[in-house]
Amino acid sequence: MEKLLQTVIITINDKLYVKDPESSDLGKRIIRESIKMIYEIGFESFTFKKLGTRIGSNESSIYRYFENKHKLLLYLASWYWGWLEYQLVFATNSIPDARLKLQSAIEIMTQPTEIDTAFTHIDEVMLNKIVINEYSKSYLTKEVDQENKEGYFVIYKRLVNRMSTMIKEVKPSYPYPSSLASCLLEGALHQYFLMDHFNSLTDCSIKNTPTAYFKHLVFNALND
Repeated sequence: MEKLLQTVIITINDKLYVKDPESSDLGKRIIRESIKMIYEIGFESFTFKKLGTRIGSNESSIYRYFENKHKLLLYLASWYWGWLEYQLVFATNSIPDARLKLQSAIEIMTQPTEIDTAFTHIDEVMLNKIVINEYSKSYLTKEVDQENKEGYFVIYKRLVNRMSTMIKEVKPSYPYPSSLASCLLEGALHQYFLMDHFNSLTDCSIKNTPTAYFKHLVFNALND
């Protein structure tokens, strides 16, 4: 299984990049160091000029991979959701019981992130923090409808659909499976954000985890 996971490739919409960053050492350095920089200084302060200085390369070399930093953020977010999707598929594929499968899926979607050694140029813990803090900036734009048509959010939507299908398998008559699934994914990000920045606004904590909260929320909704 370990060897199998090492061969996994997260496939990203090729409209998000000019040149596939996975195709070269420079591209992988751009991904690795952009994650570190956005984690350290935030997306607003991040620029390709600063990234070029950090990696010891011309700013123009970064533009050969990404048209702008918005596309880079979309790429990173897509990679993150694709990474979660492959974990979800491997963790739940052999579980025949619908409730146990959904329970496992909720754990995958809401548990704290750990480093995945299958992808040595990507720090998944830092990337998770970026998604928590910055993901909404990738779609709260005037161009979101066109970008949606271009398939920029297809991995995220596919992940929501997978969760929606699992919810319907537990209770086919439940009228809001997609709403509950999207609430789960977005809500998990929001609860971790509140834990980090506004802990008085959430009951979640290290002991009383977001995973426990969303299991309670989802299964109580399905048991009504």
